[in-house]
Amino acid sequence: MAHYDLEEQEQIDTLKTWWKMYGNLVTGVVVAGSLAVIGWQGWNWYQRSQAAQASAIYGVLEQAVAARDAQKVKAAAGELAEKFGGTTYAALGALVAARQSFEAGDLKTARAQLTWAAENGKDEIRDLARLRLASVLLDEKAYDEALKQLEAAHAAAFAARFLELKGDVLVAAGKKPEARAAYQAALDKGEVREGRGGAGRELLRQKLDSLGEVA
Repeated sequence: MAHYDLEEQEQIDTLKTWWKMYGNLVTGVVVAGSLAVIGWQGWNWYQRSQAAQASAIYGVLEQAVAARDAQKVKAAAGELAEKFGGTTYAALGALVAARQSFEAGDLKTARAQLTWAAENGKDEIRDLARLRLASVLLDEKAYDEALKQLEAAHAAAFAARFLELKGDVLVAAGKKPEARAAYQAALDKGEVREGRGGAGRELLRQKLDSLGEVA
């Protein structure tokens, strides 16, 4: 037994020596790891909380749209942008509110809402916002600003739509050769992605043909 007691004592002494050398480091790593886990869980809780609150406000916005309550729509969209700007609901809310504003003839408000969505939205929402904003700018004859939106980077799925609208803007600006090139590029993009025709495709061909042969 004495032999085993001596061996155990040596192990204990070795462990004490190791702990004196590395104990603080181990403790620090454990504490840092624990804090990281707590922080991650806290961040996830915060994100879920933000999304839940934003979802509720977005629901109010949808109800206001159905009731055609322009003021309530504007207020809900504004609250989403101000308090929950980092959520998808905020960008979606801006798009929905912009449509309501546009249909009501309030182009100034629609433009502001779409600009916010184009600058703060992500992926498809951002691209849709840019397309709609370019359409509003086209109606306002702000051709250079519209083209700036259409020349921004966007998903390949939206390429044909961006090019077609670019052609519309160029036609309105009196730049027919450039418009023809944009329409043709839109047709080409459509062929690559769709491989077949459709009503929208036929309309695009009509736009291209209406320009005739441009030198």
